[in-house]
Amino acid sequence: MATFVKRFMHLMIGLFLYALGIVFTMKANLGFAPWEVFHWGIGKTIGMTIGNVSIIVGLLICILVVIMGEKLGLGTVLNIFVIGVFIDLLLAFNLVPQMSGLVSGIILMIIGLFTISFGSYFYINSGFGAGPRDSLMVAMERKTRLSVGICRGIIEVSVVLIGWMLGGPVGIGTIISAFGIGFCIQIVFSLMKFDATSVKHETIDVTLKNIKLL
Repeated sequence: MATFVKRFMHLMIGLFLYALGIVFTMKANLGFAPWEVFHWGIGKTIGMTIGNVSIIVGLLICILVVIMGEKLGLGTVLNIFVIGVFIDLLLAFNLVPQMSGLVSGIILMIIGLFTISFGSYFYINSGFGAGPRDSLMVAMERKTRLSVGICRGIIEVSVVLIGWMLGGPVGIGTIISAFGIGFCIQIVFSLMKFDATSVKHETIDVTLKNIKLL
């Protein structure tokens, strides 16, 4: 029971840190982050809100990563919905001030990327299943044998290009995020001596069985 509770705590800490990191990048005031450019571009094209597009994209990515051989777990599902709730709460309480200068914005952007990276480490390491976008990163790393940083970088740059072509707003912060997130994740995972592909994620049905045994 203690192990399960500890893992679940790591999962929630990871999701909160991920949301906090996203808020940092938003408050840096240097432009949308890659996935937000992607979501906004699609939303503008089909007439849907960013939030709804984010959920739909997350679900579609889940289908893709299952096809690629990754497992979906409680963490995957919570990632789609809980991160959005945390972001709304953080923005509602206005705990992070918005930057007005270029230097302060870049510093906050970098802090945000490292915060997202630590969030990824915590919730992937919990073994409840990575979030849709991180599952895609891990699946790509497993299939291509490229480093986790390169895989994440390829994904981020790709969604920026697609979002930009669909009319999504791109700024200097978008570029920093697209090219920097893979680098930050590589540093954090190396620092924590963490290999994302070595984690054995449990599926939702296994998690439910473990809960019944508590």
